[in-house]
Amino acid sequence: MEKLTITPLSKQGQTLEAEKIVVAFNPNSYSITKNVRWNPPENSATGSASATRLTDAPTLDFGGGESRQLSIELFFDITEPDKGQRDVRQDTDRIVRLTQINRNLEPKRPPTVKVAWGGATTADFPFVGVISNLTQRFTLFKSTGEALRATLNVTFTEFLDPLMNLRQTDPELTTRVVKRGDTLFNIAAEVYRDAALWRLIAEANKLDDPGRLEIGRRLTIPKLQ
Repeated sequence: MEKLTITPLSKQGQTLEAEKIVVAFNPNSYSITKNVRWNPPENSATGSASATRLTDAPTLDFGGGESRQLSIELFFDITEPDKGQRDVRQDTDRIVRLTQINRNLEPKRPPTVKVAWGGATTADFPFVGVISNLTQRFTLFKSTGEALRATLNVTFTEFLDPLMNLRQTDPELTTRVVKRGDTLFNIAAEVYRDAALWRLIAEANKLDDPGRLEIGRRLTIPKLQ
């Protein structure tokens, strides 16, 4: 069975494959929760005819969705002789580092990660978020103090890139796949009829070096206000 993986993302949202964590033991279960806010209408206490009409429940106004939360329990064990490790915290510390500030990110914060399990894309996986809660429990030790077994309860809170989410919900945002020879100048000239607006595309895609575009990368082209 394919192993669950946890992969940090760069500030551009690309997976850092060299830092991927492959869990040794898949979780037995997971849970995902999502709260959706529904509020009583603002005029419910004004005494208007609609507000005073007797009903079993008030009409509700949509107040927006909240981030999903993925909760999983991860098991770590190095008691098998072929593990070649002295302490299970060599593994669990990799999870801990995902809760600590990454100084390569701006603003300074812990990294966003992609949690993947299985080859197919589903409503649950891949799950992109940040670790919002981590509990570690160590249950077996050597006589010299090294930990051999641990259980980690991890909660990931969904972290949506604002531009990517807007692109999915606003059809007026579009995208462009970079081809050989493309520059931000000629893309801006083509879509905006003004090469001087290249900075809009650079900022929308968080490009550190606008002079270098990765062939095949999909760029967000924001709508002009």
